[in-house]
Amino acid sequence: MSVGFIGAGRMAQALSRGFISKGIVKPQKMMASDQSESILDFMKNLPEETRVLRAMPNTACLVHAGATVIAPGKFVRNGDASLVQKLFQTVGLCYVGTEDQLDAVTGLSGSGPAYAFATIESLADGGVKMGLPRDMATKLAAQTLFGAAKMVLESGKHPGQLKDEVCSPGGTTITAMHELERGGFRGTIMDAVEASALKAKEMGELEVQKQEERTQEMENEQANEEQKSEEMKMEKVEKKVKMSSPQ
Repeated sequence: MSVGFIGAGRMAQALSRGFISKGIVKPQKMMASDQSESILDFMKNLPEETRVLRAMPNTACLVHAGATVIAPGKFVRNGDASLVQKLFQTVGLCYVGTEDQLDAVTGLSGSGPAYAFATIESLADGGVKMGLPRDMATKLAAQTLFGAAKMVLESGKHPGQLKDEVCSPGGTTITAMHELERGGFRGTIMDAVEASALKAKEMGELEVQKQEERTQEMENEQANEEQKSEEMKMEKVEKKVKMSSPQ
């Protein structure tokens, strides 16, 4: 199997390392190209029945802990989705979803690492405020989120149940949770996911509009070229007629 990347940025590098390390694709069977207008134009004039699967990964693929959702197009064949899913599973978790879910996926897991980084930074700042060294506070905050995420994934318990298990009656954690609720913590996170998803939808609609405009421009250019070609042919015919006319 051969794999090609349109664009050779950090995500392509992470995926290629994952594919190679898991023995899915051999290094000599991988290709990549930098982003360019000609490549983008080529991708937009693909044949109508091209087998396409859209993917929404996140930056955690760089450390083989990514979260990806792929959406098969209508012309994919049996086995295409499972093959692409297997590729993305080399760098983390991968679900097969639908096209209409990708904006929500963008808002949740696509943008999600930034929410987590901001949370880690805030936790660390709180630790520093209360007297901890910055390096210790940052590592404790990061490990805390890592451990909490691992418990959700491996225990099968609802996050709310796990939260309740930490909150002893009249204790420090329930007191802290009260402050988070007072500050609208959960509602703010939900609003962030929604805002990101709506922005993704808006950007997608604008891109579709741009593609339609570019397609129309190309069709107009082609029509103009054909018209010029016909006009040149007519001119040649007229010249021949004049030359063959009796004086």
